[in-house]
Amino acid sequence: MKPSVHLSSAVVLLFSIACGLAVANVYYAQPLLDAMAQAFAIAPATIGLVVTLSQVGYGIGLLLLVPLGDLLNRRRLIVGQTLLSSVALLMIALAPTAGWLLLGMTLTGLLAVVTQVLVAYAATLAMPQQRGRVVGIVTSGIVVGILLARTVSGGMADLAGWRSIYWLSAALTLLMALLLLYVLPKQEAAQPPQRYWRLIGSVFVLFKEEPVLRQRAVLALLSFASAMVLWTPMVLPLSAPPLSLSHSEIGLFGLAGAAGALAAARAGHLADRGLGHWVSGLSLLLMLASWLPIGLAQSSLWALLLGVITFDLGLQAMHVTSQSLIYGVRPEAQSRLTAGYMLFYSIGSALGSLASTAVYAWAGWLGVCLLGAGINALALVYWLSTFRSAAGQRGSALLDQ
Repeated sequence: MKPSVHLSSAVVLLFSIACGLAVANVYYAQPLLDAMAQAFAIAPATIGLVVTLSQVGYGIGLLLLVPLGDLLNRRRLIVGQTLLSSVALLMIALAPTAGWLLLGMTLTGLLAVVTQVLVAYAATLAMPQQRGRVVGIVTSGIVVGILLARTVSGGMADLAGWRSIYWLSAALTLLMALLLLYVLPKQEAAQPPQRYWRLIGSVFVLFKEEPVLRQRAVLALLSFASAMVLWTPMVLPLSAPPLSLSHSEIGLFGLAGAAGALAAARAGHLADRGLGHWVSGLSLLLMLASWLPIGLAQSSLWALLLGVITFDLGLQAMHVTSQSLIYGVRPEAQSRLTAGYMLFYSIGSALGSLASTAVYAWAGWLGVCLLGAGINALALVYWLSTFRSAAGQRGSALLDQ
């Protein structure tokens, strides 16, 4: 399919909005954890399980659903997942017990992987010289959706209770399914026939064959683990005395993160110019440095604001760069490359969510910040080792010539 026909600016924008809306469904709960804990009598030390199960569902969906984009008609796959997401959101909105809440969260995470089918679809339609820009725009929608989810859900909770955001999102998700049904190309290039389980197994073959995928997957695991260490327990110190912020006020920090994420949209342009590795290193340095002002959250909200902007700027730049590099490897396997990379993203997010609330209960906000900084430092060391390895390989190739 020709990008000039099927990938207009309006379609790219719709992809971005659809991705943001879908992934936001996984993160609405973060500023609502205290309200959910009270509603269902869940202990504060284990309430992070709500977010963790969403990430577990997301990880399962990455492995079992996203690769179908290389096998099935993507228009039908995307619209079908979006419709089912609306049903899962209604399950959360109507949940009578903690069990139903957790089931709804798991299914919502499972179906939210439609975002990755959309990203891979956009990368397939884009011309090679535009791929980084397109991926940057669509991925910005994902990150902004994650960050604004906290702001919107916090405000809705103060206005109409924590369930209201899930009623609203169910309606918007249904509307998005209808828009995608109308806009997405009806004709697609025929996908090569392949058995489902062989398709799933080929995801792991790609890890064996493509070092870029392996390296970027590890960086995704560490980067998004640190992101969940930041965002999952943040509501706990901010809502407690002496700060005692409301859900709406806590959610406003998502706006700050969104500003940083939007500022990083040009990372895709730099990746197109061959600067992806340098952008990655700078991004990791920004994330590591941001933990110093974040650690001052309980004494200075301005310091927290600065830290959040810096952290999400680095996170988004890292993510866009990684996806741009990965999508240039195997054009015929975009969905499976996405599944493999994002599977590690989901594992890191789940581990970060689970560990952060436990560490907060044990060592407070300072302990959370030390954990996050430690993870980012480890990611920086790993990036440095991959950078030196890549430089060594380029040097060997020049000598062979």
